[in-house]
Amino acid sequence: MARDAARNGTADVVVVGAGIGGLTLALALHRAGIACRVYDSAAELQPLGVGINVLPHATAVLDALGVLDALERVAVVTREAAFFNRFGQLAYVEPAGRFAGHATPQLSIHRGDLQAVLLAAVHERLGGDAVVTNHACVGVDDRGDGDVHVRFQDGTGASLPDVVGGAVVGCDGIHSTVRRQLYPDEGPPRWSGVNMWRGVVAHAPFLSGATMVRAGWLSVGKMVIYPIRDTLDAERRQLVNWVAELESDAPVQRDWTARGRLDDFLPRFADWRFDWLDVAELIRSTATVLAYPMVDQDPLPRWSFGRVTLLGDAAHPMVPRGSNGAGQAILDAICLAERFVERGVGAQALAEYDAIRNPATAKVVLANRSTPPDAILREVHERGGDKPFARIEDVVSREELARIAERYKEVAGLRTPAR
Repeated sequence: MARDAARNGTADVVVVGAGIGGLTLALALHRAGIACRVYDSAAELQPLGVGINVLPHATAVLDALGVLDALERVAVVTREAAFFNRFGQLAYVEPAGRFAGHATPQLSIHRGDLQAVLLAAVHERLGGDAVVTNHACVGVDDRGDGDVHVRFQDGTGASLPDVVGGAVVGCDGIHSTVRRQLYPDEGPPRWSGVNMWRGVVAHAPFLSGATMVRAGWLSVGKMVIYPIRDTLDAERRQLVNWVAELESDAPVQRDWTARGRLDDFLPRFADWRFDWLDVAELIRSTATVLAYPMVDQDPLPRWSFGRVTLLGDAAHPMVPRGSNGAGQAILDAICLAERFVERGVGAQALAEYDAIRNPATAKVVLANRSTPPDAILREVHERGGDKPFARIEDVVSREELARIAERYKEVAGLRTPAR
């Protein structure tokens, strides 16, 4: 049914954007028996980006959709989250995913690998024509008659035939055309005053070989480092993802593929040589460095207008400080599919989805600004006076740091299971 509807140029649900959220939504809709088709502006879907983490509340959804086993084969199953000062001293560590008692793991994975697994599953289950490339959305028209018309252009700017659906979901990311149409006067993103530089590089395993590391603090330099692929070669090196964050005078370009310059940030990390990792050398040995500003948007009062709504980064772009961007998009997708099952494909389902997910994600957006898990680093940095410590207990108690971590999990919908 879903394939036939797509081939006729119509679908119950038109999904704009073949990123993590859009592809997860397609799988969830297919499981529910709802016809859909996904349209993306790219001429060909390429494995873009670097590393991300998918937390257990989201991997539980991916497990229900039957793709978790495939993801675990290409990811690193995260064992622990560890927090260090900029001198490489451990301040706090806690188990992650299954190691913390969750039914499903936390995955550290290349974004391109995650997208590739989802895309393969969509092609296998919905058909090879379920994802249409070279279709850039330029507008959506909800005519109030039960049909929504989506206007597209190809890569040359030439108009393409309209696509008609019973509902349209804008999963088109941080530069969302659908969001811009719904909120034409929204204005520029909110910059946090921090830029980040990112890269991936082959490296020998460090610590447990499955540790997500956060170290330092923004005013003096902060690093996030974790492996995202295992056993690259005969030396059993891993593909390691790193992110350098630094308070800056002006934001860099808001483009996930923009190149960064080592001179803009490496001097702050030149003496970061720990017993367990030479951070400066890790950065210097990276072939391609990307730069991105830490920006978000204020939560919107509503996402859904009639038969049109938003999902993922198009709905709630957030600063990437809680490992929650992809996860919240996945949670959006399953929630929306469930509303369609209960209410049918129409405005009521979109309104109920909005009422559930909008306030939930708004809390995450705001928490990422002020009290993400990284707030542990802030407490250690400020109370310790940016100096090495003899014992972390002399600076701040483990119980207080644990409370910071647990508060964020409650906001994100990811409580640690009782033991």
